[in-house]
Amino acid sequence: MSPEGRLAVFGYASLVDASSAAATLGREPAEGWPEGAAFAAELVGWQRSWSQARDNRRCEKTFALDRDGSVPDYVLGLNIERTGSPHDLVNGLLVPVSEEELTRLDVREVRYDRVDVTAEIRPHSLAGEFDAVITYEAKPENLIVEPPAGSVILRTYAEAVESAFARLGPGQRLEYLRTTDSQPVDLVDAHLVSDRIPEGNPRAW
Repeated sequence: MSPEGRLAVFGYASLVDASSAAATLGREPAEGWPEGAAFAAELVGWQRSWSQARDNRRCEKTFALDRDGSVPDYVLGLNIERTGSPHDLVNGLLVPVSEEELTRLDVREVRYDRVDVTAEIRPHSLAGEFDAVITYEAKPENLIVEPPAGSVILRTYAEAVESAFARLGPGQRLEYLRTTDSQPVDLVDAHLVSDRIPEGNPRAW
């Protein structure tokens, strides 16, 4: 039995969090799969790192630090970059989606571009259930080599992603930690102070 639809998105960070993905999709991400089927997958020839930065003062959501109310300049998020090496991989999950749902995801992933990774998904048999598997990589203007001064990582985001991998299946959290670069800046507690966040987009990070 095949998943409903012929498109899928490969989630490697916050989209692994079922409740967060459901807020955008309007449904549970596992819907459309046979009952009990595994949908964990790997993306080969890519690496995951904290290499996406958003301008915390000018983007659609601004966070202030809990400890003193100050506003960090930049907030970092996870990103993936193609290396082409068969020794590099990123673990995550496949979510079957419609074209309309992909449009919603585009709004959520405003700092990322779609990229087709069908040929780089393992197992091949899982990718073969779809006409295309896409994922999201940081837009050039949001891609960083070194964190800008004043950058932070929101604890809510980092903990949500790690917890999501722990729920994904045995060994998935450890594989996530193994295949993700260490956090290059401080992990902070912060709260939303200003927003123009579209419906369905995360508000906790």
